[in-house]
Amino acid sequence: MALLNNHSGKIAEAGCDEAGRGCLAGPVFAAAVILPPDFYHPDINDSKQISEKKRDELRYIIEREAISYAVSRMDAPDIDKYNILWASVRTMHKALDKLKTRPDHIIIDGNRFIPYKKVQHDCIIRGDGIYTSIAAASILAKTYRDDYMKKLHKRYPHYQWDTNKGYPTEAHRVAIQNHGITVYHRRSFQLLPPPAQLSLFHEE
Repeated sequence: MALLNNHSGKIAEAGCDEAGRGCLAGPVFAAAVILPPDFYHPDINDSKQISEKKRDELRYIIEREAISYAVSRMDAPDIDKYNILWASVRTMHKALDKLKTRPDHIIIDGNRFIPYKKVQHDCIIRGDGIYTSIAAASILAKTYRDDYMKKLHKRYPHYQWDTNKGYPTEAHRVAIQNHGITVYHRRSFQLLPPPAQLSLFHEE
């Protein structure tokens, strides 16, 4: 089923989404995308429903065709400071700040948001599977984050971030147990079971 191209009927409508909320390590990334009113691509969908290869292909199409797009990130210390939900929202604000075209309306994947300036917005649960601009934002956020984690993997190969991207796989948790944590790990998250988590921080 084709995704809907516009929610409000306005030309400058920005779709926003994030990537990396459930990870144990690495930043959260967010993207904002304003697409032309007649834009259509049959393969654009929620980034989780698309293969990595296809996401990489679509990223360049979105960047080429968008009226405006921007991607931002927030690192682990600020995630720990604000908590992951509000860190994600703040990162969306950072992406919106970077847009070259000011949006008339914003649509956000999810059900929580902090109003951005005086721009009207709507939160849409599972919006990345409904509206093209949100799906496009999810693809940009995901691909930019994956690239970032692959670069970090070269510095910290024990954690296998080239494949797990910081998500809580068994191999990632075993590596934390064996090698400790890095500055990229989210200390407010449950990295290991409680007794091991306490000893993890005591060993620093």
